[in-house]
Amino acid sequence: MNISTPPATPAPAEVPGWSAGGIRVHRIDEIVLPPATGQWLLPDATPDLVTTQDWLHPHFTDDEGLLRLASHSFAFTLGGLRVLVDTGIGNGKERANPAWHDLRTDYLQRLTQAGFPPDEVDLVILTHLHADHVGWNTRQENGRWVPTFPNARYVVSRTEREFWAGYDMEEARRQMFRDSVIPVEEAGLLDLVDVPAEGADLLPGLRLLPTPGHTPGHVAVELSDAGHKALITGDCIHHPFQLAHPGVGACVDIDPERSEHSRRTLLASLAGTDTLVLGTHFPPPTAGHVVSHEETYRLAPVPAGHGR
Repeated sequence: MNISTPPATPAPAEVPGWSAGGIRVHRIDEIVLPPATGQWLLPDATPDLVTTQDWLHPHFTDDEGLLRLASHSFAFTLGGLRVLVDTGIGNGKERANPAWHDLRTDYLQRLTQAGFPPDEVDLVILTHLHADHVGWNTRQENGRWVPTFPNARYVVSRTEREFWAGYDMEEARRQMFRDSVIPVEEAGLLDLVDVPAEGADLLPGLRLLPTPGHTPGHVAVELSDAGHKALITGDCIHHPFQLAHPGVGACVDIDPERSEHSRRTLLASLAGTDTLVLGTHFPPPTAGHVVSHEETYRLAPVPAGHGR
């Protein structure tokens, strides 16, 4: 009998994470976004302007001053519940953006490796309803899009869902709702939450903070435990460059002035505090503290640790 040795299985990459008190926040990587993304998304972040901020290099920009960006989620356990914040771009989705179209990533394996198998996720928080934040809401099964997290409640701001319900969508956005939002609604898993100015508590230590402008119902996610805090930005802040230039917004902001106001208000509340800021599109090291710098701010990076 000839028994061949099976090929070695590559060891999975370690899952980066940070601690805020007793809460361990894991970054679930999906993809590194193409270099051209920064120029498209933040067109006023010109290389000449970017390179004046020495602290951005080498982690957050390349040698030419182009912004580095990534797509990932954050996962943590709180009050005995497994929580996921945003669900990335997703696999096999029909998207107008070539960088997002028909992906084949190992996102779910990474999520499981971090201790969050899809069937065991209890709560999915969507900071807003854009294609690169809702894609893994669903996965394809027997030719149909079904909820990836069948035992979870999916939470989004009521303002956000109602805005898009009345919006005259282009076909690409309608497609995104058909494959990544409506199946969750039809399964009865989507919960709409009112988020007043002071924020909305979902659980002890878990609060949604209104940060409108990028979209009307956009929220940031604040975690707190034993006097320690962490904040997940969503797309209120796309890149650390915006700490130095809060007036620079994204080309896809629905209300640019309101987006800038939310960003400035949020940064002012974070500056000089011990709150750990986790950027939803920040490349590694992804997290840090907001500190005053010149007349605005910069990010003092906090490197990730590994393991659970």
